Amino acid sequence: AYSKTFQGPPHGIQVERDKLNKYGRPLLGCTIKPKLGLSAKNYGRAVYECLRGGLDFTKDDENVNSQPFMRWRDRFVFCAEALFKAQAETGEFKG
Repeated sequence: AYSKTFQGPPHGIQVERDKLNKYGRPLLGCTIKPKLGLSAKNYGRAVYECLRGGLDFTKDDENVNSQPFMRWRDRFVFCAEALFKAQAETGEFKG
């Protein structure tokens, strides 16, 4: 069965901690909600608020993909800006 053949993830939590330089506490993250109805700019703003507020990472909901009102490329640009701004303000690496 699956549990007997699955060898585990390709790398463990230590690799993630090393990437984020976070040790001695849980890694905190969230999925951005609402997943539908936000513009790419407002989605990026939500990412910024989460990261600036103390989360280590955010993620897209799996089925957001590229919607007519929020194209993937636009969302990526706004999220990257949010990430870099939050990193600059907090002095912490964000993912």
